[in-house]
Amino acid sequence: MPTFAQTDRFRRDFAKLTAEQKAVFRAAAARFVADLPSGRFRPGLRIKGVQGADGVFEMTWADDGRATFEHGPAVRDGETHVIWRRIGTHGIFARP
Repeated sequence: MPTFAQTDRFRRDFAKLTAEQKAVFRAAAARFVADLPSGRFRPGLRIKGVQGADGVFEMTWADDGRATFEHGPAVRDGETHVIWRRIGTHGIFARP
């Protein structure tokens, strides 16, 4: 099972989301977690690298909902560790 961490910025961003937005993100995150072991993500998540931010990726969780993440050092041997960096609208790309 992969492990996860969140930056303080992600926590602040997440706190600003509406209850509905949080629920939509959680559903997308569940699909992300299911796809993570294979490294092949379903097209609807639109996982791709963030331009100009090496090692940072974005995930689409709504029409104008994006979350950025990076891979960190393994917390458990052989398991992927994901660090959620930002969440919100396209505006997060100013500082992903």
